[in-house]
Amino acid sequence: MEDELRSGSLAPRIATAVDAATLAGLLHDFNVEFGEPSPGPEVLARRLGRLLFADSTLAQLAGDPPAGFVLLTLRSNVWYDTPVALLDELYVVPSMRGRGIGSALLESGCSLVRTRGVELMEINVDGEDRDARRFYERHGFSCVHSDRPEPELYYSREFS
Repeated sequence: MEDELRSGSLAPRIATAVDAATLAGLLHDFNVEFGEPSPGPEVLARRLGRLLFADSTLAQLAGDPPAGFVLLTLRSNVWYDTPVALLDELYVVPSMRGRGIGSALLESGCSLVRTRGVELMEINVDGEDRDARRFYERHGFSCVHSDRPEPELYYSREFS
């Protein structure tokens, strides 16, 4: 598998608006696998097609057919002179896990945002998702407040 990652058959490549339907299908499958809601691949494809034209949304796919993806967004931040990246999603199809594809996507995504001047990448991880936490820590990410006894919670509000 390492040879496939190095030789290019699974090496991550930048996704474009042309890849929106493929990326949307994988994103939908990701949400379904983990019991999260999804508006469906068609709606996601329409949104991704629009977003991937913007400089603030980046995606990479690994494999042909794609075995995984990373989706990143860039935003302004008062604490940094450069954009801050948020790793929105990282997914590898179940049958292809354990082969280094997730690591390749993460490292490639980090390299991509660094070329855009990014100094900080953020990731939201559910506290109980120990596998994800170990994965990101293995790749040099740190939990900002791991010593606090109470969890940090992410709040959101949808506006209709």
